[in-house]
Amino acid sequence: MCGIVGYYGKNEKKEILIEGLRELEYRGYDSAGIAIVDNEELCHFKAVGKLSNLENKMSDFHSQGNGVAIGHTRWATHGKPTELNAHPHLGEYSFVVHNGIIENYKELKEQLQSKGCLLYTSPSPRDRTRSRMPSSA
Repeated sequence: MCGIVGYYGKNEKKEILIEGLRELEYRGYDSAGIAIVDNEELCHFKAVGKLSNLENKMSDFHSQGNGVAIGHTRWATHGKPTELNAHPHLGEYSFVVHNGIIENYKELKEQLQSKGCLLYTSPSPRDRTRSRMPSSA
């Protein structure tokens, strides 16, 4: 079963989200991820397996100042438990998490692509740890 934790504030976001996700461990999961806006950069980390795998990937990361963050644990009902399928999903200047199955994904995908959105089904060149946000965002 999936779980979502969010935080807005000035404290260290990584620790708050990890602790929040830890509180949801009893629900079961196969992957986890966190996205943080830190100093106008989108930072994200994903890992398959236990939360300790995610913590290890984030060991050198520390957020500073006011910001927003979201974390997600995923139980794979569709698609394999992989980092690509783990949430948060990367947008150009945003991240998306959701619980449950999006039944109308084909229609949504077609609508987004008709508006010029690029959607990836394999690791993309934009799938990296940090992305610079535009100054107008």
